[in-house]
Amino acid sequence: MAALTGASRLTLQASKQALKASYGQLCQKQLGAVSVMQKRYLNLQEYQSKKLMARYGINIQRFEVASSVQEALDSAHYLIQGVKELVIKAQILAGGRGKGTFSSGLKGGVHLTENPDDVKALAEGMLGHNLVTKQTPPSGVLVNKISVAQALDIARETYLAILMDRESNGPVIVASPEGGMDIEEVAEKYPEKIFKEYINIETGLTNDQALRLATNLGFKDDLHGYAALQIKRLYNLFIGVDATQVEVNPFGETPDGQVVCFDAKINFDDNAEFRQKSVFQMDDKSETDPREVQAAKYNLNYIGMEGNIACLVNGAGLAMATMDIIKLHGGNPANFLDLGGGIREDGVYQAFKIITSDNRVKAILVNIFGGIVDCAIIAKGITKANRGLDLGVPIIVRLEGTNVTEARRILDSSGMLIETADNLEDAAVKAVASLR
Repeated sequence: MAALTGASRLTLQASKQALKASYGQLCQKQLGAVSVMQKRYLNLQEYQSKKLMARYGINIQRFEVASSVQEALDSAHYLIQGVKELVIKAQILAGGRGKGTFSSGLKGGVHLTENPDDVKALAEGMLGHNLVTKQTPPSGVLVNKISVAQALDIARETYLAILMDRESNGPVIVASPEGGMDIEEVAEKYPEKIFKEYINIETGLTNDQALRLATNLGFKDDLHGYAALQIKRLYNLFIGVDATQVEVNPFGETPDGQVVCFDAKINFDDNAEFRQKSVFQMDDKSETDPREVQAAKYNLNYIGMEGNIACLVNGAGLAMATMDIIKLHGGNPANFLDLGGGIREDGVYQAFKIITSDNRVKAILVNIFGGIVDCAIIAKGITKANRGLDLGVPIIVRLEGTNVTEARRILDSSGMLIETADNLEDAAVKAVASLR
C-alpha cells in the first residue's frame, strides 16, 4: 500500500486485517512460531449490519432473513416482485462463502436464481448443514439462517470506507472509483485513484466534503447529490453506533440510477458497549468457542488452540512470546490466555478452570511479569485453583515483578507440586520436558 503513507496507511491495513478476524481469530503461523490477535471484536452477521444501515436511511437491497425452508420460500415469492433475480446467502461469520461447500453436498453459500421456487432446494441444502470455507474450521460452521434478497445489476462499482485515523486524531474517509477489489491492490496499481477526506470530529462531515467525495467517485448528474447524501448517512451510522470502521465495497451504481451499498463491514469500539447495548445484544455467539464466551465474562482474553501446553500469562505481548518460545523448544501451545492488568484471585481460578476444560492440556505454564499485576494475587489464585479443581497436570511457574517474594512464599507453603523457573526460556524448556 505504497500510496497510503504514515499512520493512515497502517490504520487502513490494520482495519482490513481486523475485518478478516473473528473474535480472537488466530493470525497466520509463520516460521513455526505462533502469533495471535488478542483483541476480540464484535462481529455482526451480514443481515444484522444491513439492518443497522437501513435504520440510518442507507440504500440497500431489499431482503428478508429465513431460519426455515418455508420462510425462505415465502420470502422469495414476495421479493421477486419487481426484480428479475434473487440472491440467497448463507449467514455465517466467515468469508469465502461463495466458494464454500455444505455438508449436504451443495456447492456454494451464495446463489442467484430467477425462479423463486428454486429457493426451496437451496434452503434445504443450506439450513441445518455445515458450510466449509477457507475461513472456517475444517468441519465448517452450522448455518441457521439465510438471507433472501433482491439481486440488483451493478453498472459501476466504487469503494468507500470510514475509519478512525490516529495521525489526524479523527475519522478519515478513504474512497476510490475502483470498487469491487481489495483497496490494497488499488493503492498499489492505481495510487492516483485513492482519495481521502479528513473529518473534524466536532464539525462532522460537511456538505462540501460529501459532494467532493461523490465527484471523486465518479457520480454524475442526478446521482451526484444522491451519492453525497448516502455518504453523509454512512458517516452518521459511523458516529451513531461508535464504529471504528465502516467499509462499503461495492458502493455501487445501478443501471436504473440508484446508489446502493451492496456490502458493508462494520467494526465497533468495544469500549462503547455500555452505550451501544442494543447493538452489542445482536452479537451472535453461536459461532464462538464457548470457552471464549466464558472467559469474556471474567475479562480474560482466551483463544483455544490445538496443542497440549496451556499458557496463563499477563499481557498480550508476553503471551505471544510465551507461545513462540514453547514452539521453539518443540512444544505446542494449547491456548492463548491473557489475564489482563486488573486480574483478581477469582479470575485466576476461572482461568485455570477454562484451560483445564480442554482434555488435550497435559501441562500448564504460568508466566507472569508483574507490573500492574500483583504476583501474590496470582499465587493465591493458583493455590485456590489447586484446591478447587482436579488439575492433575504438571504446573511450571515463572514469576517476576511486583510482590514476587510474597508470591513465592505462598507457593512454597502450599504443598503443591509446582516447578519454578528462573526465566521464560527455562520455563518453556521445563514445560516441554514435563510432557516426556
